[in-house]
Formats: sequence, C-alpha cells, structure tokens
Amino acid sequence: MPLCLALAACQAKNPAGDEEAKPETVPVSNGDGSGAVSTATPESKPAEKPVNVHKSTKWPPAEVSSGTATVSCDVDPGKGESRPLTNLEFFSVVDAMSPCQESGAIRLSYSGKIAADFTDLVDRVGAMADRMDIRTRVLDLDSSGGRVEDAMKAGDIIAESRWTLRVGEAAICHSACVLVLAAGDDRAIAGKVGIHRMVRIGSKASSRTELSEELQQVYQRMKAYLERNGASVAVADLMMTVPNRSLRLLGEDELKEYGLDGTNAAQDDLERIVLSRKCGEDFVKRKDEYSRAYEAECAAKKTGTSVACAAALDARYGFPDPKCPADGPQPASG
Repeated sequence: MPLCLALAACQAKNPAGDEEAKPETVPVSNGDGSGAVSTATPESKPAEKPVNVHKSTKWPPAEVSSGTATVSCDVDPGKGESRPLTNLEFFSVVDAMSPCQESGAIRLSYSGKIAADFTDLVDRVGAMADRMDIRTRVLDLDSSGGRVEDAMKAGDIIAESRWTLRVGEAAICHSACVLVLAAGDDRAIAGKVGIHRMVRIGSKASSRTELSEELQQVYQRMKAYLERNGASVAVADLMMTVPNRSLRLLGEDELKEYGLDGTNAAQDDLERIVLSRKCGEDFVKRKDEYSRAYEAECAAKKTGTSVACAAALDARYGFPDPKCPADGPQPASG
C-alpha cells in the first residue's frame, strides 16, 4: 500500500483491485513524539463541513491543551495585563479580546507544543481580530516544536492574518516551530532558533531508501510551504541533514539568509504589488528612495532633528502624495 504522509490523502486498491482500501495515516512530527492523526473508517459518520470562524458565531468547542496562551493589549513584553486564553469558543475569545478594541493592538503569547489546538488558537484569535478591527497583531512564540503538518496549517493561517512573530530572549523556537516562524509578516528574534530532521511516527522502514520514500511527500510539501512564505527551501534541506536526536541552532546571519528574520520577502513583494496598483509605480519608487534617504540622513539623529529631517524629505520626494496621502512613508507621515 502506498504511503500517506501527514497532509496527503492516500488511497489504494486492495489486492483484488475491486475496492478502495482504507487510507493509511502517517503522522509526521519534528521529534516531539506526538500521537497519530486519526483517520475515518468505513463505519464512521461523514465528516462535518468545517465551520468558517470568520463568518459564524457558532464555533465548535475547542481549547488550548498543548501549551498555555495569554492575551494582552500592549504589544511590549511585560507590559499591560495578560489574560489567560484556554477556552476557544466564540464568546470566550470575545471576552478575552474585547479590551483590545480600543487600542487596536493585541499580543498573543504562546508557550507549548505546535499541535492542532495551536492552529485553532491562531485561526480564532485572527478571526476575532478581523471582526474587532484590531490591526496590530504580535505573536510571541516559545516552543520546542511539534507536528509538521499542524505547523504548516497554522503558518498558512498566520500568513493571511498580518502577524508579527517574536521569539523573546528567554524563549526558543525549535523544530516545527521554525515553520510557523517562516509565515510571519515580520519576525523579531532574540532567543534560540533550532532545527533537526523530522521523523515519521510508527515508521516500518528497514532501509534508508524506505525511510526516504516515507518522508518525500511531506518533504516536498514543506519546501512548497517555505517557498510561498518567503523563506528559503534550503531550510528543508538542512533539516534533513540533522539527526532527530540532535539540534542545529541557527545563527543571526543564517536566520537572515534563510528568510526567517526581519521582513518577510513574500509579504513585502505582495504589499508593493498592491500599493503599485493603488498609487502607481512612481509612488512606490519614490517611497523606496525616501526610505533609503531617511536611513542614511535622518535615522541616527535626535528626535527633534529627525522630525525636521523627515519633513525635508517629504518636500524632496513629494509626500504626502495627493492621490494616496495615507500610504506615504511612516517616518514622514507619522
């Protein structure tokens, strides 16, 4: 029977060739020893259509069980009141996030394994932030890893939800957590980021060839995931060279080289394309030139002097622009 790795559906005919056999589930982790993903059997009821949490208020019961989550309306660590978030039903999330509507900012802190409940967490908090028009979103991560497939699901949700991801000085982001990190619009890293080889739970491989074949589907999906999220596919290749029982910490230069720190290149390209359609290519060019000039001429000056410097750049590069006054460079338009 063909293998079915994590995110892939795998069906094969039985030896007689007259019926489809039950799909085989092959859960993939990054070394945390998580259990298997369940699969429907012929006797099971048909799966219900997933609820779109962005449109419905009848969210299915869910809770954070693989770690701990807190919500604060102050994006700076250690500031503002942090409220625990365990129950992920609609009105529990409303209660936790309502205080953040006034400030328009939220900091979600998560410490624990990357699993299905983490995916629910970022999906539902992001959906509620959309409903409440909370634009500034920061996710503080502290995780030793978890399931690769859940990390990619959570990452794709984060990629569409305008999150800044942070790994604090006392925090870690290892193993599958690195895939989540790849998806943020912006990444700020002070803690330790490390990778190692993923492992198939319950593997029956008896040779390197068999082991490689087992992992190829999820490996290819992981490379595609990294590529669409602006990170280097070299991360997936490097993962495959580090034994699962070991850990390869990534240095500051490597994090930038692999597209895991700072501005997400894919998001930056998308925003430039959207801005070009809205305001014109000349606007985008002038904004880029302004940013370079500000870094070279104004950034290092004292506050009062830098404001005057920025005002001079406004005049030089034609900001605020009459067509798009709200989209000009932030140092100039405040």
